[in-house]
Amino acid sequence: MIKIKIFTVGGTIDKIYFDQKNAYQVGDPRIVEVLQEANVTLDFETESIMQKDSLDMTEKDRRLIFEKVASDPHELIVITHGTDTMVETAHTLSAIPNKTIVLTGSMQPARFKNSDAVFNIGCAIVAVQALAHGVYITMNGQIFDPEKTRKNVDMNCFETI
Repeated sequence: MIKIKIFTVGGTIDKIYFDQKNAYQVGDPRIVEVLQEANVTLDFETESIMQKDSLDMTEKDRRLIFEKVASDPHELIVITHGTDTMVETAHTLSAIPNKTIVLTGSMQPARFKNSDAVFNIGCAIVAVQALAHGVYITMNGQIFDPEKTRKNVDMNCFETI
């Protein structure tokens, strides 16, 4: 049976809004709840590496993500990540052989009713099972090659360049 390893590193997908602070903060990962609510029956395991906004990520953080993914015995890896620096992390992970790695995130927190998080997570779960070894990004209903991708901040989506 196929088993997928899911790493969480933070980003908007896991953000929480605190009224009294009038700001978002990265909270606990939501992916297990998302997959349970969607009645996903495949075998998966989750691990939180960090809970950071991707704009606050450093090269040291990316190195930690690299080491965790490279040393993990699973071949199929999904990573939930902030969208602002997802492409940079994907570039860092591209040196890992013999794994299919799919990064995804969301433009709105998973806790929001109109979030794209559930759709993006679903796309990532399917993509990681269907794609050849390599590193990919799934956002906006598409699969992207990180070497030819950027986040278009003005349009609030990812695009091929």
